[in-house]
Amino acid sequence: MTLIVKLKKSLLPLLIVFLGLILVQCDNKPEKKVLIKTPYGNMKVKLYDDTPKHRDNFLKLVEEGFYDQLLFHRVINGFMIQGGDPESKDAAKDARLGSGGPGYTLPAEINYPTHFHKKGALAAARQGDQVNPEKKSSGSQFYIVQGKSYSNEELSSMEEQLAQRRLQSKMYEMLTPYQDTLMAMRQKNDREGFEALISQIEQRAKEALGDSASFSFPDQVREAYTSVGGTPFLDGEYTVFGEVIEGLDVIDSIASVATGAMDRPVDDMEMTMEIIEE
Repeated sequence: MTLIVKLKKSLLPLLIVFLGLILVQCDNKPEKKVLIKTPYGNMKVKLYDDTPKHRDNFLKLVEEGFYDQLLFHRVINGFMIQGGDPESKDAAKDARLGSGGPGYTLPAEINYPTHFHKKGALAAARQGDQVNPEKKSSGSQFYIVQGKSYSNEELSSMEEQLAQRRLQSKMYEMLTPYQDTLMAMRQKNDREGFEALISQIEQRAKEALGDSASFSFPDQVREAYTSVGGTPFLDGEYTVFGEVIEGLDVIDSIASVATGAMDRPVDDMEMTMEIIEE
């Protein structure tokens, strides 16, 4: 018994060192990276570990070769470049693209303001709120932000607009029990009663939102939007799950190509992808 105790005591320092090494290795675990190859050059993308469902799904599709020979089917200069529709592979020039996918969606992993729509942000496309109030992501379609740089004055104005949008969204949630009443007021041309009830709902929405009724960009987000630029009006609405760390100029090159109907490049813009270890 005494021998066992002594052995345990002598092994304890070694176990502590061993566990410490394991923890260090876990902390230093490199983020997964993907190389996106295009006719205009390559983009190196890192994937965020705090959006694990999107990260793992993207890696799975890349490993399977899902994205190879698909198109950047929607390109808007000053906004973003979008791809990942499996129906874009070998698509006819007049084909309507943008509705294809792998047959599933992903739950939203929106981590704002940790991740936001700065230039180079990799985010998941999705259907609109009317049919997708949970903001679920497409299983394969993604976009890479180009955007533009904003002045501090423009961002301040946008803060007011985003606060108003947040209020309107909350009011919309709270309108349901009053729809019949409001409709009856309109039919009776009871403008005073209609406006009074809307004002009550607005006040209740503000109270429900509390401190979140206002909106302001965190300092690091504002600094990014005034320097490298991006698309701040998308923040909080779509899942950002990675970013371009090399090849930002490739985004500009792709975004500047001639486009036709539905913002599709006139000349097909194919991609291939591979996982890289660095």
